[in-house]
Parts: sequence; structure tokens; C-alpha cells
Amino acid sequence: MTTPLARFLSVAFHPLLMPTLLFGILLFQAPNTLGVDVFSASVRGSLLILIFIGTFAVPSLLIYYLFRSGYVQSLYLNTLADRRLPYFLTAIVYTVVTAFFGFRMETISQLAPEIAILLGSVTVSILLVGIISLYWQISAHGVGIGGVVGAIAGMVAQSGTVELVPSLAIVIALAGLVLSARLHLNAHTTAQTTAGLLLGLLVSLTAVLWLV
Repeated sequence: MTTPLARFLSVAFHPLLMPTLLFGILLFQAPNTLGVDVFSASVRGSLLILIFIGTFAVPSLLIYYLFRSGYVQSLYLNTLADRRLPYFLTAIVYTVVTAFFGFRMETISQLAPEIAILLGSVTVSILLVGIISLYWQISAHGVGIGGVVGAIAGMVAQSGTVELVPSLAIVIALAGLVLSARLHLNAHTTAQTTAGLLLGLLVSLTAVLWLV
């Protein structure tokens, strides 16, 4: 793997983009898994935009503010000191987004509680990354892509959603590429990437088992 490719993969599959990737797959390839198959494509698109704003745009702007204010030294958050505050603040943002989908959007929460539950699992993952980062630099990229793999694999296994099988194969391959990229860039050790992948898998699979 070349360094430019490794950098591209690290940016394209940034942990904060993983909720958008997951819900993009579920909303448009298997909307029945979220109970939103009664909604039109435009409504599902609007939901995805809201998820993107809440899980990527807002946390990204917050991290940029922390960088410009001197609270973190690098936007890459490649040290334990830089990771702690952004991850805990991001977990708070995700908690608000989860509550918004779970309690404030009454129509959505009644028809599709799965959205809030999956968002809640992502929030738990981020919080755990923040806690672990107090002592050890676990791979957030591993947690993010592992969560996508776990959620889709769980739905395929539990609900027999065969239309998700091609997407599952693709995200498994992407997981291998993303973790290889992080190792190539010396951003993490093998133990850190493996631990991140397993953490993401465990949390998302638990959430899916709760759904079924």
C-alpha cells in the first residue's frame, strides 16, 4: 500500500463518517431493517442528511474549534492528550443526536426506533474510546469500521436480510484496507487496530441483538 492511498483511506473512512456510511446502506439498500420502508426516498435522504450533520458536521466543527483555540495540537488527534477532550465532547454531541431521534422526532421514533438504538450504540463506542484513550491509544478507525461491519453482519444473521450480503462483503474488505492504512502510516500498532475493530464489532452486534 502506498502512503497517498493510506492517507486517502484514513480520510475517506474517518470514524465520524461511519454512521453516515452505515445508515446510508441501511436506509437505501434495506430500509425494512430500520422500519422506514414506508417512507419515500426523499424522506430517507433527509434523514441521512440529518444524521450526517449531527454525527459528522457538528463534531468536526467542534474539533476544529478546539484546534484553533489551542486545546488540541493536531486535527489528526494522534496523541492521547489530543484525543481525550474531543472524544468526550463528541460523545455528548452524539447523545444529543440520539435523544433527538429517539424522543423528539415522534413520528420517526415510533416507526423506526432502530435508528435511535443504533445511534446509541455508536455513542457508547465513542464514549468507550474516550475512556480507553485516557490510558491507551485504541484505533478509532478500527472502532468505526468495526461498528459498520458488526451492525450489517448482525442484521444479515438475525433477520436474514440477504440484500445486505454484498454490502457486508464490501465493508469487510474496506475494514481490512482501512486497518492496513493505519498500520502503514504508523498511526497505530496491530494490537490497537485489532482492539478497535473488536470493540466496534462487539458494541454494534449487541445493539442489533437488542433490536431483534
